[in-house]
Amino acid sequence: MASQPNGVLYVGVTADLTRRVYEHREWIVAGFTKRYGVKRLVWFERHEDIAAAIKREKAIKNWPQRAWRVRLIVAENPAWDDLYERIL
Repeated sequence: MASQPNGVLYVGVTADLTRRVYEHREWIVAGFTKRYGVKRLVWFERHEDIAAAIKREKAIKNWPQRAWRVRLIVAENPAWDDLYERIL
């Protein structure tokens, strides 16, 4: 998720993407996303296995450069469109 194109980025994992994005968009839960205005879904991956999803999340969070995460987003979503409506 992002605050805006090329803005603050947030990486997370959830079993219910639609619900979780809604919570971020409405700032239902206080925390990082609310503090930094992060509410735009700009990229996501689906995994059948939660262990694989968690492993991937940790890998992305541990990437040494922000540019790697930006390239991942731009490869699939060059305009940084909000993808929330696509997952409903």
